[in-house]
Amino acid sequence: MFSLEGHTALVTGGTRGIGQAVAIALAEAGADILLVQRDPSSTATQSAIQALGRKATIYTADLSDPASVASLVPAILNDITEIRILVNCAGIQRRHPSHLFPDTDFQQVLQVNLSSVFTLCRDVGAHMLNLEPSPVTGRRGSIINFASLLTFQGGLTVPAYAASKGAVGQLTKSLANEWTAKGVTVNAIAPGYVETEMNTALLNDPERLASISARIPAGRWGNPEDFKGTAVYLASKASAYVSGHVLVVDGGWMGR
Repeated sequence: MFSLEGHTALVTGGTRGIGQAVAIALAEAGADILLVQRDPSSTATQSAIQALGRKATIYTADLSDPASVASLVPAILNDITEIRILVNCAGIQRRHPSHLFPDTDFQQVLQVNLSSVFTLCRDVGAHMLNLEPSPVTGRRGSIINFASLLTFQGGLTVPAYAASKGAVGQLTKSLANEWTAKGVTVNAIAPGYVETEMNTALLNDPERLASISARIPAGRWGNPEDFKGTAVYLASKASAYVSGHVLVVDGGWMGR
């Protein structure tokens, strides 16, 4: 039910944190991995995947540059015949009081967190729709976007991030409405508070850290390993009847 044997997954944001854990998890389930990175010299994830006996290929792209994103999938499809799994995990954060938030930061966050996600979903989705259904997963492809708790909540000093992640949730549902019947499922994972670089500002703020931690029923912040099983589930046959869903992985935060 959870095998990804013989499949190829395209993963953004795989050099560290959640994206790295997810890329390795997909490889552990049998997939070969295409890693989209801005810095091709960062090879830790590639090496970890190769140590599992799976293929890992790095493609260079700058997700903040629309032209770079637009050229990515055509370049990849010149090299390989099929992509069965797409994971959009790359994201950036900018923090300013909302009344002082710069236009440049707002637009950059939307480009990386939303516009690049749409472009990759569109281009990889179009490719998946032309594939034959896989005997392993029973469908043509699986797309997994990374949303956030701020898909549902507003946050503080992060209006661009909240806007981008709210839109990712709606984009996921919109694409699922069109593509699920054609054999491509589209879902999102919404992480709660996770100990990653993106949350350094919160982790270093004693007052915010205490207030957030007190609300998490699990009694701890998440870590990247908490997302491995969720990603494999959404990519595999086990989730064949799941589409248009935003799966919250938050230690119980949203239920509080």
